[in-house]
Amino acid sequence: MSDEIHQAHVNGVSESDTRGEEWRVGGPVAVVMDTCDQLVIHGRTEYPRYWNGHRDCRIRAEASKMLRSVKEIHGCTVVASDGDIGAVDEVYFDDVEWKIRYLVVETGSWLTERRVLISPHSVQHTERASNIHVHLTRQQVRDSPKVDTDKPVSRQHEIEYVNYYGYPRYWDGPDLVGLSSRPSFSLIEPARNLTSVAAQLSGLREAPPHDIHLRSTRAVEGYRIEAADGRMGEVSGFLFDDDAWAIRYLTFDTRKWWPGGKTVLLATQWIDDIDWTNSTISTTLTCDAIRHSPAYDDSVVLNRGDETMLHDYYRKNGYWTAAPQL
Repeated sequence: MSDEIHQAHVNGVSESDTRGEEWRVGGPVAVVMDTCDQLVIHGRTEYPRYWNGHRDCRIRAEASKMLRSVKEIHGCTVVASDGDIGAVDEVYFDDVEWKIRYLVVETGSWLTERRVLISPHSVQHTERASNIHVHLTRQQVRDSPKVDTDKPVSRQHEIEYVNYYGYPRYWDGPDLVGLSSRPSFSLIEPARNLTSVAAQLSGLREAPPHDIHLRSTRAVEGYRIEAADGRMGEVSGFLFDDDAWAIRYLTFDTRKWWPGGKTVLLATQWIDDIDWTNSTISTTLTCDAIRHSPAYDDSVVLNRGDETMLHDYYRKNGYWTAAPQL
């Protein structure tokens, strides 16, 4: 193996790396073994990737972060501190920030077949393809405001819900979802906002927020993808970051539109317009660019290196580059 010095890029900061050197730049530790011949990141061995014939030895502090498919959490058991609440049946996101706002949970027989909303603010941790643990009790969930999930969730229902749990109103200020910004209120006794719902709705009318609506991922599956110069496929799934609870990519299938087609990724940042009436999502990317873009394989976990290559292909900045460095 060569002892030559290579460049490592950690969270966008360029430094030189040498054999066995340890990095901690705004995130997890990455230990570089034998320069670019082998990387050991959080105990996982990574070998250098080749991109356009050149080695890609970039190390990122978020390299160990993985994205999850929304389909992966369908059916997952939501576990309270004193027992199971139910199984995830649906996911609601807002159509401005593409943040997951609620998990719709089917409670089963213990709560008379009722479906309830669970906010990511209450999530303690998740187990891949298994359980989602929340900082709630079954009694808290039992006493929460009832919401008819067969109809669009109104802002009035959301106000009642966030008042009951004491959660921040995402439509009324900075987005606080994410492990780095967990709620600071008590998770044992819900904080109650004594301001009436009517008064809060009146305030919204006086100072209307962005026109934010909740959408179901299930309802958006099958939406057509319109490229700059033609139709290219239809939405087949969603990939989200379970730290920020943000949908980062749509997956879409192109096989109905051209022979030898494949499943590819469309970052939510690259969406130019959505026609909710005609079930169409538009992007300024061209058909040819999409046709030659890297294929997505849902049997392989997408990591930051894969994301970087995809963004490099389209010559786009990654969403992670805009995050503040702590």
